[in-house]
Amino acid sequence: MKAVKYVLVTGAIAVTGALSLGAHAQSQPHSGAHHGSSPSPAASAAPAAAEMTEGEVRKVDKENKKITLKHGAIKNLDMPPMTMVFNVVDASLLDKVQAGDKVRFTASNEAGKFTLVDLQPVK
Repeated sequence: MKAVKYVLVTGAIAVTGALSLGAHAQSQPHSGAHHGSSPSPAASAAPAAAEMTEGEVRKVDKENKKITLKHGAIKNLDMPPMTMVFNVVDASLLDKVQAGDKVRFTASNEAGKFTLVDLQPVK
């Protein structure tokens, strides 16, 4: 009986120590300098979200704040190359382009609607 009690107490102490170390590790800032560590999901998502996609303007619909683009793969949306219509956050973005222009853009999925958040003509 004493052996079982000893094993249970030793196990409880080991678990408590492990939990304490885990909580301490989570509270420390992540520098990325540790060997064998990988960047946090937020750190790896930031570059993908900021990465612009190349495309060509097919149609500009200022009245409805929409633009049709033939575009390459949009990595942050996991979308293959295609031609599609995007909503535009800011209608003034449409003043910069016309059908046939080459552009670079950033898009997001806003409540199920693909929305252009940045648009830059390629010179």
